[in-house]
Amino acid sequence: MLTVHPQYITDDRGKKISVVLPMRDFRAILEELEELEDIRLYDEAKKSDEPSIPIDEAFELIEAKRKLR
Repeated sequence: MLTVHPQYITDDRGKKISVVLPMRDFRAILEELEELEDIRLYDEAKKSDEPSIPIDEAFELIEAKRKLR
C-alpha cells in the first residue's frame, strides 16, 4: 500500500484547499496511476473481439513503420 505524507494549505477559515506532497510521494502516485491505466487498457483489450498478434510481431510492425518516417 502506498503511504503518502501530505501537508495541507487551508483558507482563513481552516478549510483544506490544497495539498503539498514530497516529490517522492508525488512520483509514487504517478507510477501507481500509470500502472492502473495499463491494467485498465489490458482489461479493455482482453474484452474486445479484435484478433491479437504475438508481441515480437507487433514490435516488428512498429519498427517497420518508424523506418518509413
